Amino acid sequence: MDLEKTIQNLRKNEFEVSYFETAAEAAAYLDSRIDGKTVGFGDSETLRVMGVPELLATHNTVYNPIGVHDDDEFDDIAKKTQLTDVFLTSVNGISETGEMVNIDGTGNRVAGSIFGHEKVYMVASTKKIEPTLEEAIFRARNVAAPTNTKKFGYATPCAKTGKCYDCHAPRRICNVMAIYMQKMNGMDVEVVLVGEELGF
Repeated sequence: MDLEKTIQNLRKNEFEVSYFETAAEAAAYLDSRIDGKTVGFGDSETLRVMGVPELLATHNTVYNPIGVHDDDEFDDIAKKTQLTDVFLTSVNGISETGEMVNIDGTGNRVAGSIFGHEKVYMVASTKKIEPTLEEAIFRARNVAAPTNTKKFGYATPCAKTGKCYDCHAPRRICNVMAIYMQKMNGMDVEVVLVGEELGF
């Protein structure tokens, strides 16, 4: 994993980039940067483990679907996240060539990351960095998605084997894949990389 090459190429693709050795440092940075805002979260294990929703809720209005298992409640919160000032989520894979990959089942994470917010933060562990875009896509489909599906207890083939079968299971979470090739026009997007192992 070439961290410096990754950061340089993300910046070349017009993403702002910050790097922190620890999750605690990254969480403190986000807490210092986001104040008095409405804040939405994508369903992110990384941000959950970092405790960012709880930190920001002390001085922001937070809409957070992380850990919500009731479908109706999840949908209600997820819709509210699309209308916030700030949106935070993670990514499933990053390439050293400066692209990022996200897989989504409901669409709220991807939708919130590409349009409509004053600021978007993409927070990810450096363990998600792969040499090429193809390998980042492979990681998203064969590491992140199966692990996430298993976490939710969904009966998909990948949850059993850790390998993508491009299935048609009712609870398939790989319904859309977004490749962030460059920052979207008119968006303020910051990638926050963390040296600790976090998320899927």
